[in-house]
Amino acid sequence: MESPIEKIIQHYKTFFEGHESEVLNWDLGPIKETIPEFEVIRFSPGEKSNLWVYCSVGASKIQNEEAGLHEFMIISPTENMRMVEMLAMVTYYHSLHGLQFADTVPIGEPWVEGSKCDNWLVSLPYPFDQMLEMIPHNHARLAWLLPITSEEREFIAENSLEALEQQFDEANLKYWQIDRKSVV
Repeated sequence: MESPIEKIIQHYKTFFEGHESEVLNWDLGPIKETIPEFEVIRFSPGEKSNLWVYCSVGASKIQNEEAGLHEFMIISPTENMRMVEMLAMVTYYHSLHGLQFADTVPIGEPWVEGSKCDNWLVSLPYPFDQMLEMIPHNHARLAWLLPITSEEREFIAENSLEALEQQFDEANLKYWQIDRKSVV
């Protein structure tokens, strides 16, 4: 019988069928004390995405009635262990603050070197269909960590997420571009 962790991994592998994958660990910081089983599965570019996709495994063990159960995903133009670190950091942050869709998370530095994006927007996984978002065995939802600038984060606070999403649409946002400028 598959463990809950194996079921999450299988859900991702089914969606990204044909993509090469690797399960990665992150042992630094407090994540392993919070979720000993925490891992990240990385998918190489393929049919579903020409970018690297990193998905948390185990974040949905965090119980928060208000936030619900979540796993987290980062889409990256490069293969980079920093994405594993970022997922560990966000998952730990989620254990303390109960992240929900439309929340923002300050990173404190660019998500990758050379980027102006230093915050995450917890978003629906728009680049993929709902089959990936809904993790059936534990009713968790996959949340996309979209890198945004501090100006974009402030724009959400002053206006709304819908207003920022409209700006994204008008600018034809290329979220994967490391050196992208703020849309506001």
